[in-house]
Amino acid sequence: MAWVFLLLAGVCEIGWPIGLKLGWAEQGIRWLWIGFAIVCITTSGALLLLAQREIPMGTAYAVWTGIGAVGAFVVGVWAFGDPGTVLRFASVGLIVLGIVGLKMG
Repeated sequence: MAWVFLLLAGVCEIGWPIGLKLGWAEQGIRWLWIGFAIVCITTSGALLLLAQREIPMGTAYAVWTGIGAVGAFVVGVWAFGDPGTVLRFASVGLIVLGIVGLKMG
């Protein structure tokens, strides 16, 4: 169950950068999106706490941040027009390999 908690924590970790990105507009702060970011941060941290009861802290933290980083990268390219160069995708691929290696190790 700890790995399920960790996976869900990683998914929530993707949500807060999205909330922060959408939480600011030329018109000012968009509080609903800032609230979404806060809920995602809190939920992500709580699920990480539960996952760390069984998964070593270093492994859990690396996987958690890796899922968040890869997910935020993909959403950034897909939804926000961030650059999607070969080097950037290759670099994210290395993060994925690291996550898989930690799960297998």
